[in-house]
Amino acid sequence: MIRDTSHQDTVVAPPKGQKNKRRAIIGASVAVGAAAVVFLLTAWSSSEHSVNANRIRVAEAGRGTLVRDASVNGRVVAAVSPTLYATAPSTVTLKVAAGDTVKRGQELAVLESPDLSDALKREQSSYQQLEAEVARQRILARKQKLLAQREADTAEIDRLSAQRTLERYEGVANEGIIAKIDYQKAKDALKSAQIRAKHASDAAVLEGDDVGLALKTKVNELDRQRLSMANAQRRVDELTVRAPVDGFIGTLSVQNRSVVPANAALMTLVDLSRLEVELEVPETYVSDMGLGMTAEIVLPSGTATGKLSALSPEVVRNQVLARVRFDGEQPKGLRQSQRLTARLLIEEKPNVLMVPRGPFVENEGGRFAYVVEDGVAVRRPITVGATSISAVEILSGLKPGDKVVIAGTDTFKNAARVSINQ
Repeated sequence: MIRDTSHQDTVVAPPKGQKNKRRAIIGASVAVGAAAVVFLLTAWSSSEHSVNANRIRVAEAGRGTLVRDASVNGRVVAAVSPTLYATAPSTVTLKVAAGDTVKRGQELAVLESPDLSDALKREQSSYQQLEAEVARQRILARKQKLLAQREADTAEIDRLSAQRTLERYEGVANEGIIAKIDYQKAKDALKSAQIRAKHASDAAVLEGDDVGLALKTKVNELDRQRLSMANAQRRVDELTVRAPVDGFIGTLSVQNRSVVPANAALMTLVDLSRLEVELEVPETYVSDMGLGMTAEIVLPSGTATGKLSALSPEVVRNQVLARVRFDGEQPKGLRQSQRLTARLLIEEKPNVLMVPRGPFVENEGGRFAYVVEDGVAVRRPITVGATSISAVEILSGLKPGDKVVIAGTDTFKNAARVSINQ
């Protein structure tokens, strides 16, 4: 039988002083625990409330660059989305259906308007009539000029004849061959012929001006009629509705072979090659916004940037509509009326004291914050500056390194000191 080794065990006495050392360690531990308990009891007794640390969120104040921004909702819209209208009361014959892809200049619909067609025929007939009248006036003008010129030439011949007669009389008047009275009559006849010739020449000039003015009047009437006929032709041409841009048919507002009044909407054409984002911006941000402002647009495939290109002048339901145009190439995969979110970058403020944004700003009205000091949240007055989606600028009341309760202060009930239980 094998024996155990119990007979080999011996009692070893502890060295001297070991018990005292152990007692000192235990005493020190008890003292530290008591001090901690006393400190916690003191802090708890000076606090008006106590909350669990898991119910709050604490962040540290620090310096950095604050980007003032605003998060807004929007939707994708076509930059070019023309609506086509009927130019006159007519019957519509559609050549396309909703969703069809069309090219610029393609025939989309034909409007049948007997009134416009008849008006064009009347204008064409009036134009042809005026053309004939102008041609007739040209002939009449030449005829009247010829008659006036003939009268002037006849008067000039009579003047020359009278002058030659007077010259013959002057040659023989001194010799007494002719009576003096005949010589005087010859002189009078010359003067009369000169007057008639001058008047006939002036009358020919005036007649030319008169017939020229009459012809010009007829030509102006013809030109006016030509414009009127061109306008009637344009209105008839507009009865054939054509696509102003490349795109697709968004909506049809009428049925095929329906009768529509003038200026009735027929269809909407959407150009997907040029898309923009229409944002709904709260009116509180409008005073800080301007054209050219940068916007970050959150897409399913990532993030795109753009510039604010238009801002509505009116406020509707406390919101203002703004248009953002993409920078560079347009992102792919976008659809008409697709809902998106965007971040408007309003301003950058470098080297400012800031803390992460939280509900404490709204709960305390931006005038107070709770700073954690030795396990106690102390209510401290602060001054808030600019705010962004993620951060708040602190103008006074805090310093870098302060730990601020940014969430959960709604349970503090405006207490001056609140104990934080770990």
